[in-house]
Amino acid sequence: MTLTHLDDSDRPKMVDVSDKDNTQRVATASGIIKVSNEAYEVVINNSAKKGPVLQTAVIAAISGAKKTSDLIPMCHPLMLTSVKIDVQELPELPGFKLYATAKLVGKTGVEMEALTAVSVGLLTIYDMLKAIDKGMIIENIQLEHKSGGKSGDFNR
Repeated sequence: MTLTHLDDSDRPKMVDVSDKDNTQRVATASGIIKVSNEAYEVVINNSAKKGPVLQTAVIAAISGAKKTSDLIPMCHPLMLTSVKIDVQELPELPGFKLYATAKLVGKTGVEMEALTAVSVGLLTIYDMLKAIDKGMIIENIQLEHKSGGKSGDFNR
């Protein structure tokens, strides 16, 4: 197997997708943040001093998806057609699970956009709660599903 981000002289390159067909591409990623009981209650009661934590995390996650090519060197700038963020409350941890689904019609996949959205969303929760809980744990950021393109579908 050869790495597509290296040329014949092992120099980094952005993959040339100009000959690929436009297809519908969808990717969903997820990740978890574990927080203290106190931090969880602040979020659930919407009483964080910095404002509404989960709503801010959703906006940040969408922004993160849109900025992926600015953050990850070999990612193509993409014209996303949709970014959907869902947050699941996990009182048993306590914590939250964030899901991001990115879509487009294009020549390259949106896995990195979904993964970046999750990462930025979870980091935003951390930032907004760090005064209460510096021991939060972000974990299990992973691709859940992808479809479209010649590499086919993936389902975790």
